[in-house]
Amino acid sequence: MASGKLTARKAETTKPGRYGDGAGLWLVVAATGARKWVFRFTWQGKVTEMGLGPADAVSLAEARRLRDEARRTLVGGENPIEARREAQKAKAGKPTFGAMADALIESKASEWRNPKHRAQWVMTLRDYGAPLRAKPVDEIDTESVLAVLKPIWLEKPETASRLRGRIEAVLDAAKAQGHRTGENPAAWRGHLSHLLPKRGKLTRGHHAAMAYADLPAFVAQLREREALAAMALELCILTATRTNEVLGARWSEIDFALKVWTVPAERTKPGRPHRIPLSTRAMTMLEKLSTAKTGEYVFPGQRDGKPLSNMAMEMVLRRMNARGVTVHGFRSAFRDWAGNETPFPREVAEAALSHVVGDKAEQAYRRGDALEKRRALMEAWAQFCEPNGGANIVAFKKSDRASA
Repeated sequence: MASGKLTARKAETTKPGRYGDGAGLWLVVAATGARKWVFRFTWQGKVTEMGLGPADAVSLAEARRLRDEARRTLVGGENPIEARREAQKAKAGKPTFGAMADALIESKASEWRNPKHRAQWVMTLRDYGAPLRAKPVDEIDTESVLAVLKPIWLEKPETASRLRGRIEAVLDAAKAQGHRTGENPAAWRGHLSHLLPKRGKLTRGHHAAMAYADLPAFVAQLREREALAAMALELCILTATRTNEVLGARWSEIDFALKVWTVPAERTKPGRPHRIPLSTRAMTMLEKLSTAKTGEYVFPGQRDGKPLSNMAMEMVLRRMNARGVTVHGFRSAFRDWAGNETPFPREVAEAALSHVVGDKAEQAYRRGDALEKRRALMEAWAQFCEPNGGANIVAFKKSDRASA
């Protein structure tokens, strides 16, 4: 809208009175010298005034912008005073990003089988997402998201990528609850993909793994330790399982007659039951442990009713000065050994790791879990890991796939 009758100079120097700028905008100067802007309009046959703020804080240009905004509301059939009141009320009721993030984590708690997963969500959204937490969730924009991602995008690519996805999830939840509108500023495809390096250019970290050739000597040293955590680590190696699966193992999951350990769906990463054929060495260990069992857990902790701590096996590695090695890395060692040294098909090795193989159509037809083929594989792995027994596998021939 074109400029009116007032100038910035006049707005600052006029004497007490009322001064019109046009289109309903007035400057009201009190006898005390106080100056304020008002928008004068007619609503339902009654002349009404809407305050636009003090003149010492709101410039003439800003007052005109507010007037124009109020006029558009009026033309749209709404009382601008009521519209502003409702907007302020809605804004006051908007949750902060932090409150929305905490609520989302709480609602998703039942989805996560591993407490570590929840802890990662909490940590990233609390620590790395700290600059966002106090902001109303509807005020988070692309600039806000980039401000927390850019400092770690190249330095900690995996963490940054997960943080981005979690911010996107929080904002999606806010939109679903009516607290936001418009596109998600944390979306990758078609948005942040144009503003940050592509995922392919980032380096993905891998769990540090011991070379499989070193396993027999390592197992020999491991057996010199009588600690329960050392036995847990050996069983973890022999079964190629994950930390939480071993430490959370219950006696009810072990079938001594069939020599099978079944990890229930709620404790596996893929969310489906995982049957593990137990090698001769694994069975010997479990039978020995069963003679001294004190509760439901195979590896009970010091606190009644609780298993060993998630850090128990990691601490064994530290005490053994196994630098650059992680518990999870033994799964990689197993996979490298199976692929490099045995004739077992890739699908059998992947099934042993409880990995999903093939697309959805292939999975629909692949109903079995190759238990007996995996039994032969895990027995061979146990023999390989046996101190001074690593050469047992050399007799395998890569071309002899039918024997697998």
